[in-house]
Formats: sequence, structure tokens, C-alpha cells
Amino acid sequence: MQSTSQSSGRMNELIAIIDDEPDILELVSLHLTRAGFSVKEFADADGFNAFIKANTPDLIVLDLMLPDSDGLELCKTLKQKDTFASIPVIMLTAKGEETDKILGLELGADDYVTKPFSPKELVARVKAVLRRPARKVESKKIEIAGRVIIDLEKFEVTAKGKKIDLTTTEFRILQLLASRKGYVFTRDNILNYLWGDENAVVDRTIDVHIRHLREKLGSAAALIKNIRGVGYKLEE
Repeated sequence: MQSTSQSSGRMNELIAIIDDEPDILELVSLHLTRAGFSVKEFADADGFNAFIKANTPDLIVLDLMLPDSDGLELCKTLKQKDTFASIPVIMLTAKGEETDKILGLELGADDYVTKPFSPKELVARVKAVLRRPARKVESKKIEIAGRVIIDLEKFEVTAKGKKIDLTTTEFRILQLLASRKGYVFTRDNILNYLWGDENAVVDRTIDVHIRHLREKLGSAAALIKNIRGVGYKLEE
């Protein structure tokens, strides 16, 4: 795969912008071009997917709300492929909910900017992300305290070398908690991660799933801490 960035100059990096709003696309493109970047614009995921088969941008500015694709899914797909996993992604979103930001960062996004935004701030964020050392491709396994291993590819969990049979919901809860060790996820955070805006699910459902998860983890259950009145965290 050929890289379209030029190595001879610091400010020749190619930025791919994916946004279905023409005004936003033009605004972001204009300011990045003025800042010295090369820019490639895409109004949908299909055009970008065709482009990236033969080209490697240095950074991707990605709108989460696309007409033909979920931006989070596109980010997830990119980060799961070794060829693209090291490409930095900055999310653009009109949503201000903390959960959307957590999900994007968990899937591998490097930063986020909430609409409406200052173009100058976005350019500054792009420069800051590009200054960071190249990200190592993350392992497809998450190890917790040397006792629990989450295999994201095989969708399996082992505790002390023994395979633990978890439901899909239990697996996703454990994966979410392990994605940011020590961070407290509220019940609403977890609910939104699992079911989005499905109002039929009550927050106490999370307590039931956590209880079952702890039972299956055995002695490793102590890793999951209950923060009374708030939610849960995973602490080594």
C-alpha cells in the first residue's frame, strides 16, 4: 500500500476528512489546507473505503454520524486491521454525551471535537496528535492483574488459565470496565454502551449482570469494585 504523505516536509501530511455536511467538510478542509496540510475530502464512508485500499492518510478526521455508516463502526474496523491501526483518528460529533466520547476513545480514537467547534482548535488538535509518538498496535488481548485475560478476537475470557463462559452482555461489560482500569463507569454509561437509547432497560439490570459476572470470575471477582450510588470500576 502506498503512503500519500511526503516525507520531505513536516507539514505535508495527508489528512482524510469524512463528513456528510458540505459546509463542515469545506470549513475543515480550508483551514487544514491553510495550515499546510494536504487534504482529501469524503462525504461518506464508501468513498473513503475505496480510497484507503490504495492510500494511507497520516490522520483521519471522522464524523460519527454518517449517512451510510456509523462512524464508531468505521473507527472500530480501522483499528482492528494492522494496516490501519496506527493511523490517528480525531472524531467529530454533534453529540455531547460522555458515553459517545468514551466509546470512541475505547475503540481507538486519539481525540474528539464536539460540534460546533473552532476550526483553529481543530487544526491545533490535528497538529498535537501528529506530534505524538507513533502508536503501537494494541494487543488483541487485555490482561487484568495477571489473573484474567480478555481475548477480543476469540471473544473469550480466562481466569487463572481456565476458560470462563460469559454471555455477550457480561463479556461486553467486562471489556468496557477493563478498557479504562480505575475509571468509574456509571450505570447509565454501561446501559448506553450496551443498549443505546433503549428505554425499556432499567439501570438495575446492570447490577444483575455484574453479580452473574462476579460469580463466574470466582476469586477474580474482587477486581470489580462497586462504587455505591455511582456505578462500577475495575481495579487491579
